[in-house]
Amino acid sequence: MARNRQESMEENRAKLIAAARKAFADKGYAASSMDALTAEAGLTRGALYHNFGDKRGLFAAVVEQIDTDMANRAKAKGADAGEGWPAMLAEGAAYIEMALDPEVQRIVLLDGPAVLGDPSQWPSQNSCLQVTREAIEQLMKGGVLKPVDAEAAARLISGAALNAAMWVAASESPETVLPKAQEAFRALAEGLLSKPVP
Repeated sequence: MARNRQESMEENRAKLIAAARKAFADKGYAASSMDALTAEAGLTRGALYHNFGDKRGLFAAVVEQIDTDMANRAKAKGADAGEGWPAMLAEGAAYIEMALDPEVQRIVLLDGPAVLGDPSQWPSQNSCLQVTREAIEQLMKGGVLKPVDAEAAARLISGAALNAAMWVAASESPETVLPKAQEAFRALAEGLLSKPVP
């Protein structure tokens, strides 16, 4: 019986996140109504309050889901580029490119900071930061990167990619801004290399 209740709660949570993800992408956070969200999911406001506390809590869950998807997509692009430094650069460039995705643009890069505050404090961003720090530590051990503080380097690389993506998302011409943002990101990141790129 308890297992069925747990499954039902997880199903309700997934329904609310799916409905909210669509509504926040289509209308934005401010214009999305909790009544419309819960009706779309076939649930009550009580289910929303029980699972997420309020609309902001539901939005945070949606942002975390999308941000996790983004990290996985960037990781896949990095793996396609190889290992080590090329993978790290490819992941950063891929993250910035995701700013062209309307859902990512609106929910994560535009509404996210306005509703949830500083992205560096989001749990999903902290998880990405940890992975980046570990990769940087390995690159430093291999002599690829200068021996600077690994956490500082990870925060600067992650912050540069995030801010570049936010710039792309907020610009009037994202497709024009994207290559500029990626080129500048690459140039900044290459400043950490122990030897210049030939």
